[in-house]
Amino acid sequence: TPMYATESSFLIIQNEGSGGAGPLGGLLPTQFATSTDAIAVQGYLQSKDAMLRLDADLGFKSHFKETDVDPIQRLSENATNEEAYKLYKKNMKIGYDPTEGMIRMEVVAADPQLSAQFSRRLIVYAQERVNNLSQQKRNDTMKDAIGAHDKAQTTRRDSQAALIKLQIENGIDPEAVIGSLRGTITSYETFLIEKELELAALQDNNRPNRAKVEGVQGDIRRLNQQLVKLNDRMSKPEDGNMSLAQQAVALQLAQADLSNANLNLQVANGVLEQARTEAGRQVRYLTIAVDPVASEEASYPRSFENTILAFLIFGGIYLMISLTASILREQVTA
Repeated sequence: TPMYATESSFLIIQNEGSGGAGPLGGLLPTQFATSTDAIAVQGYLQSKDAMLRLDADLGFKSHFKETDVDPIQRLSENATNEEAYKLYKKNMKIGYDPTEGMIRMEVVAADPQLSAQFSRRLIVYAQERVNNLSQQKRNDTMKDAIGAHDKAQTTRRDSQAALIKLQIENGIDPEAVIGSLRGTITSYETFLIEKELELAALQDNNRPNRAKVEGVQGDIRRLNQQLVKLNDRMSKPEDGNMSLAQQAVALQLAQADLSNANLNLQVANGVLEQARTEAGRQVRYLTIAVDPVASEEASYPRSFENTILAFLIFGGIYLMISLTASILREQVTA
C-alpha cells in the first residue's frame, strides 16, 4: 500500500534575554540552553501517551485497520495498544539535531491529508508539553516570592496600625512633653543650687538673719517638692495609664517596628520583581520552522531503491548457491 509521509521541523527557544547562568550564559546559543527540553518533547511525541491521544482525537488505530491497507501494515480488528504502539513508532520518526537545535518529524499514513493532520496534531501536543515543561518551577518560584511579599505587607500594616493606636491613645507627643519637663527640671535645679548657695552664705554669718534663713529654706523645700512632682510625672503612670517615659519607649519601639517592616517590604518587593524576571526567563516557546504539508506522491514503498536492494540480495544468494554447487560437483567428480 502506498504510504504518504509529511515532514515538519520545529525548535524550542527560551524567552529573549534569558542569558543563562554564569558570565558566558548570554553568549550561549538558545538551543544549548534548551536541549533538555527538546529531548523531553521528542521523548513525549514518541511515547504511548501521545499515540493514545492521537488515536482519541483523529483515530490513528482505526485508520490502520482499514481494508485498503495491506495485511503487512494493517492492524487487526482486536489490536492491542502495544501492537498499535509498535506501528506508531514505525510510522512516526522524530529526531533532534543538537548542532542546530532543530526537531525534525516525519509522519507516515496511507492518506496524505490524514498524514498532515496527524503531524499538525502532534505539533499541538508538543506545544502543550513545552508550555508545561517549566510551569511548575515558575509557579513554585512565584509562590514563595508572593508569600513573602504578602507577609511583609501584613507585617507593615500591623506595625503601622500599632503606631497609630499608640498615638491615638496617648493623645499627646510624650517625647515633646518629656523634653519640656526636662527643661523645667533643669531650670528648677539651677534655681535650687542658687538657693542652697544663698543659704550657705547666710549660715556663714555669726548672727544670720533668722527670717532670711527661714525664707531661703522654705524656697529650697518648695523647689525640692516641685522637682519630685516633675520627676514623678515623667516616671509614674497616671490614672492607670502608662507613664510619659513608658509612652515614649512604646512609641519609639512602634516606630522602629514600622521602619523595619518598611525595609522588609522593600526587600520583598525586590525579591518579587526578581522572581517575575526569572519566571519570564524560564518561559519556553515552540517555533515551527517547516509547516506540515500533505504530500501528492507516495513516499513509501520506495520501488526503485527496494528493487535494487532485492536484486542485490537475491544476486548474492544466487552466487552463494552457485559457488556451493560448483564446489560440491567438483568434489563428487573427484
